[in-house]
This record gives sequence, C-alpha cells and structure tokens, in this order.
Amino acid sequence: PFGQTGHQSTRLIFGAAALGAMRQDKADATMEVVHQAGINHIDVAASYGEAEARLKPYLADYRAEVFLATKTGDRTASEARASIERSLARMGVAQIDLLQFHNLAQDEDWKTVFSKGGALEAAQKAQEEGLVKHLGITGHGTRIAEMHLKSLAEYPFASVLLPYNHQSLQDRTYAEEFEQLYTLCTERGVAIQTIKSIARRRWRKDDPSPRFTWYEPLRESQALANAVHFVLARPALFLNTSSDATLLPAIIAAATTEPPPNLAQAIAEDQSTQSTQPLFQRGTQNDV
Repeated sequence: PFGQTGHQSTRLIFGAAALGAMRQDKADATMEVVHQAGINHIDVAASYGEAEARLKPYLADYRAEVFLATKTGDRTASEARASIERSLARMGVAQIDLLQFHNLAQDEDWKTVFSKGGALEAAQKAQEEGLVKHLGITGHGTRIAEMHLKSLAEYPFASVLLPYNHQSLQDRTYAEEFEQLYTLCTERGVAIQTIKSIARRRWRKDDPSPRFTWYEPLRESQALANAVHFVLARPALFLNTSSDATLLPAIIAAATTEPPPNLAQAIAEDQSTQSTQPLFQRGTQNDV
C-alpha cells in the first residue's frame, strides 16, 4: 500500500527525471522497460527538463494503470497553481495522483508554503476541484528528515520523499531523525519514498565518465544490487529509481532477486571497495 492513498504501488517507483534530456524515441524505449517490469508508479517534477512532456505518449495509453506523481517547486499560491496547470497540460492528463512540494528543505520556503497565499492553498484548491488527489513533500540534504517531521506536524501529507542509503546514515543526527520520521510515518500510514539509494559519491573533477545524474552512481553490479537491497530490506520503504536510465535494468534485476545473507557485511565492504561518500555534509554541503 502506498500509505493511505488506496493505491497498491510497486516498491520500485520510476524516477522520471531520467527522461528530462531524452529524445522522445529514447524516452518511449525507457518507458517500455518500465512497463515490461510491471512498475506502476511514476515520479516526475515540473523542473525535470522535458520529462513531463516525454511521459505524455505513455500516459495516453496507460494512464489508468499507473499512480502519477509530480512536483512543484513554486512556493506561492499563484505560482503553484500555474505549475499544476502546466503539468496537467504537458502530461495530457486530467488529474495528478500525488502533487508534492519539491525540496521543502529551507525554513523560509517552508514558511511561505504554509502561510496565507502560500502554495499549500493552491494545492488544496486543486484537490477540491479534482485536479489533484493527494499531497506530499520531498527534499534532500542533512536537514530534510527534521523538516519533514516539522511539515507533518503542520499538515497530514500522504507521503514523504528523502535520501536513504548507508552513507547518509553515517550522519548520526540524520539517522536518528530518519528513524523518528519512519516511526511516525508507519504509525500514521504516510508513504515513505527514498532517493539516492545507489549513490556512490559526488563526481570527482577528473572523472571522464558520462554524467546522467548530478552524483556518481554505483555501477559495479553487486554493489548496486546490495544498495537496492539495503532499501528494500526495510518494510514500507519505496525506492525511486535513478535519473541515470542506463542503470534502470540493473535496478529492476536487483529488486527481483534475493539479498545476500550477509547484507550488512557486504554493504560495509562496498563502502571500502567503492570508496562511497555521503552526498551531503551537515553545515557545509547540503545542496546539489
């Protein structure tokens, strides 16, 4: 169950940021991989390049089969309303299943969204009009679990989205706040989506590899599989796939296999052999 939305979602959620810079034919081929895998939940955002538009042909055929989530990064009601209308038009749909406030990680943004004339007002009005079914919150950085707890104290959101991997939990404060959030969400029936599951580290300047995402992902097959299992081993967690579409088949394959019996040991070994590092550092490096 995807929280209390009434939808039975696959635990893999397709991260449609992967489509943002693709030609339509490549996007169509990627969506065929998604379809063949049986993934029935798509996560996109207004700011992901051409991703919403690239989904339009797929949604024309399969809208009824998928849970469709998008995001607005706008903070005021008027701007958020315009964003919602653009997203509906770009995707060619009449309704969004989940509208999320994108990266609600900063105090000033938070105040604006929840204040009079803020984006929450527009989202609630869109719900009343049937344009949007459910509302959620997303974000990254070392403060995001804390911020999600703050948001859930203010409003009963249907879902949260935030980073979860072995490296991120090395920040003890983040790990403790994530556990508080996990407990609260499981008690309330709030869906928990995870991102950056297969992140390795930030790109090194001398790395000539093709860059399909802003961070370097794990590409060694067993390390990638271990990272996927690290997320799926926790009940109730959903895994949003990487914006590097070349890794989508490997992520799907990992999710359909059994984890190694010594997963904790394997993850610890990967930390050494893959030289993994946290993407976010408290107080110094909290953004992309």
